[in-house]
Amino acid sequence: MSDTIPPVQPIPFKAETRQILDILIHSLYTEREIFLRELVSNASDALTRLDFEQLTQREILDPGAELAIWITADPEQRLLTINDTGIGMNADELVQNLGTIAHSGAKAFISAAKEGLGQEGQHLSDIIGQFGVGFYSVFMVAEWVRVTSRSYLPDSQAASWLCRGDDTFTVEPAQKEKRGTTVEIKLKEDAEEFSQEARLREIIRKHSDFVPFPIYLGEKNEQANKRTALWRQTPRQLEKKDYEEFYKQLTLDFEGPLTYTHLAVDAPVQVYSILYTPQRFERGMFSLRKEDGLKLYARKILIQEYCKDLLPDYLQFIQGVVDSEDLPLNVSRESVQSNRVMAQLKQLVTNKALDMLTKLAADEPESYARFWREFGRFIKQGIAMEPGETADLRLLLRFRTNLHTDEWSSLETYVSRMKEGQPAIYYILGDDEHSVLYSPHLDMVRKHGYEVLLMTDPLDAFMLTRLKQYKEFSLKNVSQPDLELPKTSEPVSDETKSTIPTVPPEDWIHLVDRFKTKLGDKVQDVRMTDRLEDSPVRLVDPEGAPNQEMQRVYRLLREEFEAPKKVLELNPRHPIMVRLNKLPAHDERSDLAIEQVFENALLIEGLLKDPASMISRIHKLIEKALN
Repeated sequence: MSDTIPPVQPIPFKAETRQILDILIHSLYTEREIFLRELVSNASDALTRLDFEQLTQREILDPGAELAIWITADPEQRLLTINDTGIGMNADELVQNLGTIAHSGAKAFISAAKEGLGQEGQHLSDIIGQFGVGFYSVFMVAEWVRVTSRSYLPDSQAASWLCRGDDTFTVEPAQKEKRGTTVEIKLKEDAEEFSQEARLREIIRKHSDFVPFPIYLGEKNEQANKRTALWRQTPRQLEKKDYEEFYKQLTLDFEGPLTYTHLAVDAPVQVYSILYTPQRFERGMFSLRKEDGLKLYARKILIQEYCKDLLPDYLQFIQGVVDSEDLPLNVSRESVQSNRVMAQLKQLVTNKALDMLTKLAADEPESYARFWREFGRFIKQGIAMEPGETADLRLLLRFRTNLHTDEWSSLETYVSRMKEGQPAIYYILGDDEHSVLYSPHLDMVRKHGYEVLLMTDPLDAFMLTRLKQYKEFSLKNVSQPDLELPKTSEPVSDETKSTIPTVPPEDWIHLVDRFKTKLGDKVQDVRMTDRLEDSPVRLVDPEGAPNQEMQRVYRLLREEFEAPKKVLELNPRHPIMVRLNKLPAHDERSDLAIEQVFENALLIEGLLKDPASMISRIHKLIEKALN
């Protein structure tokens, strides 16, 4: 083909066309390679329309021609040609279809693009969908474009449309014996990469691998696309190995997925999707996934490689593909914005993902335990950050408990094990599962045999700001100083009865005063309590202080946060307190013991800033004990 374009009478675009081309080329598209995706998509649409016409039309030009797309390139001339055997166009259709942006809505489009919003509250992507603008992305790489086409109707005449990306185009008769459309592109000097077969093959496999018609590349006509989209197949026709092989191809993960699910529905939108939960949170060094998000397709054409608008943030670890017939095949694939279709897709895909995890928890507890260890933090994040979704996510939560430290328990399992008459679900906050078991706050619940959820993840405090109830049971922190525990009908065993006789309250006044004098402003107050059994002391919040959950949130978010001074509660039945009370006030052991039990309490609460400072005091206490 010659580079010389014969002179013909130009047809002027409307004045707004140049502005529209500038918007499309410079504002909406960020990667030039997508021009090929748009042209292949147009060719695929033309083939699909012809396939439909063949069902009802008998008189069709070249009825035996293969339904396919051919792409060839001439690097020396910087020429790229895309040919299809689709429905084709005559001269009038070329003007209508390739001149759509010159219609009367152009001004509205320009205005909407500048303002970022459409009419009547529409998003920009909705406005774009009213225009056939995808084709014009070719001018990102083209000096000129010639489209030669012949309609599928036997008596049609071929025509050629030519445009240099300026204010005019031309249409003239052409010679073309076979039906379909040929797009010839003279590439710009800085776009010569798109005349290299290796680069073209890379783009086809990235964006158009699942186009339902063969795409032949180069003079040897080698097929460059795979055509078969697994997610478009009927689930009952597929086996587990098919899904696992596709997952490994999709991710380059050496391990198979932990679980997967296949979605295919027609309403409220038509969507096909396969979702995967990986085995691990950390991506392998060879992983194809560079960021979070699902691959989003429109009619098997990739329109966004990492779409983050299809799942909430707390499901960011899920991988897979989503394909919809209801997304417009236009420029909006480059920057998918929230619209009605995307909102519906997100709801369907999110529900399917949660169903997948719920089913895994019910059918494969061991696999779900692995999931929880890897991804449980995201479920907690969902409860903390996504109002309105808490009810579903509660079913996915898992905890260790004081009575079952070696297994993960759901809230439903906890409720099924509650003692008769137990009014609430009890939990305790701490820094790690081992040390929290020694918390003095567990004394009374342990005495009554109640089960307590161990909340030792930093995210637990955030989660608890929203997680207030499960079914009819509220969640209660056992560290609350005013926690009301129901009286158990079971008798207390002899082993749990204290051997220390009860001492009248007035006999403890001097010991309380000694604690106050020694600790000074380190504590808000010191008082006796009947809420302890095995522990000598505990620390509780004073009245009016932020609850323990919010204190932990503040502590994690603000380095300068200073926890409010605590109230120290003493156990009058504990041997340490009984013997301390008998020591003379001037005995050095008294001061050492008071400081030590206080810092022990700080240590258990995770509030002791310098644990090493206790060492010299402990040595002194050991020395006194040995003497």
